[in-house]
Amino acid sequence: MTRQEATRTQRIPLNRDRVLRAAVALADVTGIDALSMRRLAQELDVVPMALYKHVANKEELLDGMADAVVREIDPPAAGPDWQRVVRGRILSARRVLLRHPWAVRVIESRTGPTPAVLAYLDSMAGTFRDGGLSADLTHHVMHAMGSRLLGFSQELFDTSGPSGPPDPGLATHYPNIAELAATAAHDGGSTVGGGCDDQFEFEFALDLLLDGFENLRRQGWTSARKA
Repeated sequence: MTRQEATRTQRIPLNRDRVLRAAVALADVTGIDALSMRRLAQELDVVPMALYKHVANKEELLDGMADAVVREIDPPAAGPDWQRVVRGRILSARRVLLRHPWAVRVIESRTGPTPAVLAYLDSMAGTFRDGGLSADLTHHVMHAMGSRLLGFSQELFDTSGPSGPPDPGLATHYPNIAELAATAAHDGGSTVGGGCDDQFEFEFALDLLLDGFENLRRQGWTSARKA
């Protein structure tokens, strides 16, 4: 047997799971913009056409990558305290996204929720329902939480650019914004997607929301009371 034949014999069979795991690992190193079917094929040491037996196109590859990342989120913990269970799982999702910073863009770019995202959201809705929230309240809770359910939040503006001395005219024209900017202290290494969404800000808002939902549950809130 030649060396080339031995190499082919020892080669790990290509399957969808291996393709997706390699794509996730490649995106972690190169970023999502550098990912291509050709580059992925090179990484797996196969011809590009071999990939299409497992993913139909680039969009299906991205769908699968989003699912692979979401499946890394810890399962719900046991216990009757629904707030603790939800909080723990959301912070697990955030840790996952910190490991794969490109995943936020991919998840947001999907035209609809992928199977793993749907399963995750279904499980989260079940946690709210098991915690005593009505279906009506849970519906509104899911809307209020939005992307926070998956561990990230969308900022109004991108403030992740290079820092520098504040604009001298800021305090004159926008005194309240200038005051807030002067007191802000954010950890740039803990952001998901840039901006002021660092770990403290994320957990601060998360805890406010969860406490508010629990208060509504205790009050027996329904959407019929909106008016």
